[in-house]
Amino acid sequence: MIRRDPELAVSRPHDLIVIGAGIYGVAMTLEAARRGLKVVLIERDDFGGATSWNSLRILHGGLRYLQTLDLPRFFESVGERRWFCRHFPELVAPLPCLMPLYGRGMKRPSVFRVALKMNDTLSFRRNAGVAAECHLPGGRVLSAQQTLNRYPAVPRDGLQGGGLWYDVVMPNSQRVLIEMLHWACTAGAIALNYVSAEELRVQHGAVQGIEALDRISGQTLRLEAPVVYNCTGPWSRALGQRFDRDLPTLFEPSLAFNVLLDREPLSDAALAVEPPGGPMYFMHPFHGRIFAGTSHWPWSGDVDRPQPTEAQLDSFLGDLNRAAPGLNVTRDHVLRVFAGLLPSRRPGSKELAVREALHDHGRHGGPQGLFSLSGVKYTTARRVAEEALAQAWRSRGGLPAYGRVPRPTPSEGVALNDPRWPLDRSRAQATAALRDLVDQEAVMALDDLLLRRTDWLTHPGQSEPIAAEIRQILSGPDPSASHLVLHALDDVRADRKR
Repeated sequence: MIRRDPELAVSRPHDLIVIGAGIYGVAMTLEAARRGLKVVLIERDDFGGATSWNSLRILHGGLRYLQTLDLPRFFESVGERRWFCRHFPELVAPLPCLMPLYGRGMKRPSVFRVALKMNDTLSFRRNAGVAAECHLPGGRVLSAQQTLNRYPAVPRDGLQGGGLWYDVVMPNSQRVLIEMLHWACTAGAIALNYVSAEELRVQHGAVQGIEALDRISGQTLRLEAPVVYNCTGPWSRALGQRFDRDLPTLFEPSLAFNVLLDREPLSDAALAVEPPGGPMYFMHPFHGRIFAGTSHWPWSGDVDRPQPTEAQLDSFLGDLNRAAPGLNVTRDHVLRVFAGLLPSRRPGSKELAVREALHDHGRHGGPQGLFSLSGVKYTTARRVAEEALAQAWRSRGGLPAYGRVPRPTPSEGVALNDPRWPLDRSRAQATAALRDLVDQEAVMALDDLLLRRTDWLTHPGQSEPIAAEIRQILSGPDPSASHLVLHALDDVRADRKR
């Protein structure tokens, strides 16, 4: 259970305070709690509501890193992809990926065959300890006809074949994050959404904790811990400056966005396509529609609400149309834009940072016990969090070993992600289940429920009847049915096509 209990959080000291509940903050909370550390996680808004929620929902292995022989990143990606498959088999699935090959550069069948052989050989343990339904087969090169069979609309001029390999898809990535948080709380963590960090408490140069604002009750919370980790993603630089000093290398923002398109998938596989002279994009099946991305752009605007301009969106759609002739998508086909900010290599660049940024403020004249972390990839967030935690505990005798706290039984929220669930239950069944979900997962606003505990509002053609049914359930005559903020639904609807 994710029990939102501010009184418990202030009643006792902690070993660690984590600020920011994206995938990096949640992963760090889980890593700390599994080692028996007393950890409290706070989030200004809702859990996983920013960049982490807007991901393409693919856990990539390391195939791309073989092009540059970056073997450390290859092994990291493969190992962490396997970690998700081992621990969340009901929330992930093998994803076939198909790249048409036209005989240019690395896109020659002979070269790609070697790359796939290396990929399979170096990732020979990719299925170790993984449930059979999540096993990833080896890759292979298809003939031109086999490629045409898998992708009938593939441009045929010069087609020599196709490279087929397997990665992992998270159809409901927000549930993965919430289930990680369930695990952390089972291991003793406290997680508080809608709590903002206001002031770092320091005595004799060492961190004592923070003062925070409970945005639900309006109360000031004094949280005690000798270690504070800033994992606020796009806001990490601003928070680092407020608590210590400006660190430009911590997070230089770039815009990344994906698009859900009202088009039937062109293949049962995720298609790796690229327009002439352009970047590579993936288009993968998502609830009978196409999820496409990722488009990268420089960013210099407000970090609170990043969105592409109309020109950037048109440019991306144009790239997709050139990469997949016959797709013919326009803005009218855009069901939702998933936009977030990722760290870039330098100011004003769209090139992503290669590695995470980790800063020990105490080693550079700042408060002892204050650390800041910003990461790049969802896939490797757990490993990065583990290394960041180890750095903070290096002067404390090293990290404790894992305790015996296995992942709890998947919560009922996993089953509720069936898109037909709200419409296939009686009013009494739905009301009882929703009450449980609200109580057990710290649901404080309606869009927490409809977007970040379930996937109900992202299902094309079903979002309006689902939203109407939920509104009726939660605004019924029984005032105890929910404490949700019902007007949030209007914000969710307005946001769908932004």
